[in-house]
Amino acid sequence: MKRTVSIKLTPTPEQSQAFAQLQAEFAKACNLIVPFARDNRCWNRVALHHLAYYPVRETTNLGSQMVCNALKAVADAYKVLKLKKSDEVPTIGFKSTGSIHFDARTYSIKEKAVSLYSLTGRQVVEMTLGDFQFSYLATGRPKEAKLIRKAQQWYFNLVLDLPDAAPFNGGGVMGCDVGENVLISTSTGKLVGGGPLRYHRDRFLALRCRLQVNGSQSARQLLKKISGRERRHVTHVNHEASKSIVDEALRCGASTIVMEDLTHLRKRIKAGKRMRSRLHRWAWRELQSFVQYKAEAVGLQVVYVNPAYSSKRCSVCGGMGLRRKHQFSCSCGHLAHSDLNSSRNLAKLVASAEASKADVTQPNVAVALH
Repeated sequence: MKRTVSIKLTPTPEQSQAFAQLQAEFAKACNLIVPFARDNRCWNRVALHHLAYYPVRETTNLGSQMVCNALKAVADAYKVLKLKKSDEVPTIGFKSTGSIHFDARTYSIKEKAVSLYSLTGRQVVEMTLGDFQFSYLATGRPKEAKLIRKAQQWYFNLVLDLPDAAPFNGGGVMGCDVGENVLISTSTGKLVGGGPLRYHRDRFLALRCRLQVNGSQSARQLLKKISGRERRHVTHVNHEASKSIVDEALRCGASTIVMEDLTHLRKRIKAGKRMRSRLHRWAWRELQSFVQYKAEAVGLQVVYVNPAYSSKRCSVCGGMGLRRKHQFSCSCGHLAHSDLNSSRNLAKLVASAEASKADVTQPNVAVALH
């Protein structure tokens, strides 16, 4: 399995200037490649290489391998868009302060330092490593990486190929239902409330609206200062929630975590402008991805299922019940929290599928020979 660790670098002023120059030149190369990809509808890395390598190589100061890395960055950027044949290919812009892609030929790790390619030669920069980074570097195999700059500080985001964890043999199945009022609920009865998170998100949104309407210089300065604060808070809450869910699965002996497949959810949202704004800022996919990678790290399996009617079906009798906000009731007499009922339905979907799998016993047919 692959994991990414963010390593803080401590470059000298001269090294920092060299990285800034590389940033600008890398962005220039990417922007030169974009027209080749757009006009030819090509984001295959090999095909794009044949189209744009030599023109970019002649008009930039990048070395051959960094041009190849720029080609990969452009190809990956277009692949993320998942364009159809009928869609118009947009022009993607790369900022001069964006990330720089590195591969095994453009960097090397030497104990507590990393050697990075630059326009003026290799730069050996010290890394600030904690116990977390040390443990990953000791067990993982370094792959590709990105050099980024945040608030005048350089970070090296390194992808590591780690050995897969031994499967957890608990045998149980735990369903997880994600939501806004209740951030995540499990079929074992654990509920993680989403009220405090929604309150803080609404505060951040109201503050941004006031500052944008104000439009003064001090308002713009404060907007810049608080930029990313909501995003960091949501990520922190999702990390805490996902860790508690994985701990709950281990506690109850569940080797499989079942979650909803919410692909294209935002396209199906039909609500007013305020509700759409709030739901579109709901980081449900981030929470699910955090649960998945934390579960895989301890040997748990994560399964995504179609959530159709999981919130309306009774988890006891299987009939259609009535849901009013947080309360679910059924004609069979079952009464439960609506999110708890939904998570139990998700768990039953996988549990019933697993139970139906069995070895086929071949009949022992005796053949009589006459």
